[in-house]
Amino acid sequence: MSAPVALVFGGSGQIGHALLARLAAQGWHCLAISRERREDRDGVRWLRGCLDPAAASQGLPGRCDAIFSCGPLDLFSIWYAGSGLDCGRILAFGSTSRDVKRHAQDPDERALADVLRRAEERVFDAAAARGVHATLLRPTLVYGAGRDANLTRIARLATRAGFFPLPRGATGLRQPVHVEDLAAAAADAADSPATHGKAYALPGGETLPYREMVARTLAALPSKPSLLELPGPIFRVALSAARATGRLQGLPPGAIARMREDLVFDATPAQRDFGYAPRGFHPTAQTFFPPESDGGHV
Repeated sequence: MSAPVALVFGGSGQIGHALLARLAAQGWHCLAISRERREDRDGVRWLRGCLDPAAASQGLPGRCDAIFSCGPLDLFSIWYAGSGLDCGRILAFGSTSRDVKRHAQDPDERALADVLRRAEERVFDAAAARGVHATLLRPTLVYGAGRDANLTRIARLATRAGFFPLPRGATGLRQPVHVEDLAAAAADAADSPATHGKAYALPGGETLPYREMVARTLAALPSKPSLLELPGPIFRVALSAARATGRLQGLPPGAIARMREDLVFDATPAQRDFGYAPRGFHPTAQTFFPPESDGGHV
């Protein structure tokens, strides 16, 4: 019996990298799409391409057993809607930002939420028109590969500055989720008929206040940066000064405003339908600066 064939978009990203390793270990033959040429390895063959309907179709097989999308959902949805590739199973990663940023003050964040919503609809509509089983996976706050724009950004900013400032009352609840748990979720959902035509939130296995999440992040770093809690007005002044001197860059205003908000999602449907069992949040230095990382310099 030949190995099932998976076409993986976003295989060079943090979730895709973990997913390729898991699928290959489970006996899948993976065809991974990348803009740059990469070396093949056991179970994984790289194809050069992108999520352009014309360019991405070059060199692809006529059919495969499953398509996994770990990259930008909007680009994948457009590619899939225009693709004629024969495949009966679609699993695509979106984001809980679809709901979190829907009513954000920042118009760019509201636009992102709308893009995600329309992309999900496009995938489901195209799949339904072809009689294909599609599943959408929405992670919360992703970490674990040292490549995310949230906790790893905090770790790098704190390492560079020697501290990380928070406004007092930053107690909004969070559920950080490890990339390995997301890879396991995608692989397990692929084999579960109960997931057909559904979308799932994928939170981490622990719900904790924002302040505690940051404190654990800083405690895991070799340099042990300080957590500096400030009254609101002083925090805003300190943040502006740190940005002006280049010591603290990269935190968008929307992210700061949400530090007091609970962003909590229900994992029960994913647990019920494909045994989703994410880990708690216990980071180490390697979580944010893996061996191949640059050690925290940006």
